[in-house]
Amino acid sequence: MAGAVDYVRFAITLFGILNPFAAIPMFLILTQAVDRPRTARTAALAVFGILTVAALSGDLILRLLGTSLPAFQVAGSIVLFLMALAMVSAQASPQKQTPEEAAEAGDRSAIGVVPLAMPLLVGPGSISSTIIEMKRSPALAHEAVVIVTLVAVALAIWVVLRLADPIGRRLGTTGLNVLNRIFGLLVAAVAVQIFASGLRGLFPSLN
Repeated sequence: MAGAVDYVRFAITLFGILNPFAAIPMFLILTQAVDRPRTARTAALAVFGILTVAALSGDLILRLLGTSLPAFQVAGSIVLFLMALAMVSAQASPQKQTPEEAAEAGDRSAIGVVPLAMPLLVGPGSISSTIIEMKRSPALAHEAVVIVTLVAVALAIWVVLRLADPIGRRLGTTGLNVLNRIFGLLVAAVAVQIFASGLRGLFPSLN
């Protein structure tokens, strides 16, 4: 089982990948005519639900695909790195949401789930990171702590979305872009580390 520092690192990394600050402008636009507190709660619950399902079914997914964990780490790290590049450039990541999905966002009724929770917040990067973290140890205690970590991250997302209006006014576009770039650098570093771990798993001679 991993140490407390490892779980804190995972929580911070996952929060950076989800990056609710980048979702604030879209959240404010989509919730102009709906109950924002309720939508924020729905989005946070949906994020927790999606990532929990991914965490618990990750082993089954890998078995069905016939993919090893190291191969999944390499693939997931590439997706994370592409997301990080977009974040550093303060652009919307196409790995999370395509222009077509953004255009259809206004037509959704349950916007807390689609498109806010997925694909705007949850995407391939966060799902891959959650599965990789869950597979680090088969211990039941480890799995329980990962789920608790997901709860904490979902609560943090709820707080950010709940305070989206004052945060958006206080930080402005420039401030949100700065946060986006900071999270991008964090995600890029994590992507490189996961890539290295995956390569060592695929090619033991590298050890």
